[in-house]
Amino acid sequence: MTKPLPRICIVGQLVGRNKGFIPTQGQVLADLLEQEGYEVVSVSSKLNRALRLWEVVQTIIQKRRSTDLLIIEVYSGLSFLLADIASLTARAFGLPVVFVLHGGNLPEFGERYPAWTRRVLRRARYLVAPSSFLATKMAAFGDYMTVIPNIISFEKYNYRRRGLIKPRILWMRSFHDIYNPKLALESFALIKERFPEATLVMAGPDKGKLEETMQMARSLGVAESVRFPGFLDEVQKSNEFDQADIFLNTTRIDNMPVGIVEACAAGLPVVATDVGGISALLTDRLSGMLVKSADPRDISNAVTELLMKPDLAETLSRNGKSVADNSAWPNVLAQWRELFEKVLGSDDLIAADRSQEGLRQREHRRWV
Repeated sequence: MTKPLPRICIVGQLVGRNKGFIPTQGQVLADLLEQEGYEVVSVSSKLNRALRLWEVVQTIIQKRRSTDLLIIEVYSGLSFLLADIASLTARAFGLPVVFVLHGGNLPEFGERYPAWTRRVLRRARYLVAPSSFLATKMAAFGDYMTVIPNIISFEKYNYRRRGLIKPRILWMRSFHDIYNPKLALESFALIKERFPEATLVMAGPDKGKLEETMQMARSLGVAESVRFPGFLDEVQKSNEFDQADIFLNTTRIDNMPVGIVEACAAGLPVVATDVGGISALLTDRLSGMLVKSADPRDISNAVTELLMKPDLAETLSRNGKSVADNSAWPNVLAQWRELFEKVLGSDDLIAADRSQEGLRQREHRRWV
């Protein structure tokens, strides 16, 4: 007899289903689980916050009898309200919840609103963090914590081991102050002094800083060597990875940047500011070059060292592939399956929970 698979409802800001928006991990997880034969409902792709919240609540209520488990994405700021209301709705119907934590700002949010954060997160059977950094920072807010990496699809990236590299640099984030595009340009201007042939691609959607960044490139005299292709779809992203030799990450706060993992999957040596969970993801001088400060000279020196030392570049390129392997879907799927078993118990329990008696028991289950 075939064992039943749990029926999953994934809740979050799934705006990546709209053209021009970056797919979120919740969306990626929903689609991949569905491909594995799971019955999955995912919500919501609405761009308006109020409409998104309404669709989430409505969906949980409508699907309460055909759902075994809710997976809710958790972000800081106003987005935390979505996790609060969604989990409260799930609790009203006795639906077990797993929270997936996201964002380097979440620990600071927890410190600012400890009572609210603890009250919401303790509704979950498990908390899932994509990095050990976030797991450590948020462990006090929930009863059970586990680490499951973010997912990347390896078939979308052509791995090429780098060694003797050229100063072809790729920066790929949203144009927002938190990702510090200014630091990338300041560093690149110094790199250009040593390597006049250097080029920089700055790709990503505009979050208010694109025009300012382009103006800065002109004022620094490097505009002719910097290209701004905008948001990259999967094919464009793969092409940019193929053409680049160094991946630059200049964020002020971060957790487990998917862009870094994608760069590692393509074989790009990574130079990154050592903030948040990046040091838990990369090992300095083994799988990445970690820069301790936001000093553009330090970044310029790290890039120069990679260009002058092919053996170092090859080491980072080779070991970076091992970092990316941890995020391959077969590895991540095995961890999610193990978590489903922990949260829901045996397959017999899942099957029983689908009966009317199981439904009545579940709706009267006591929650802490």
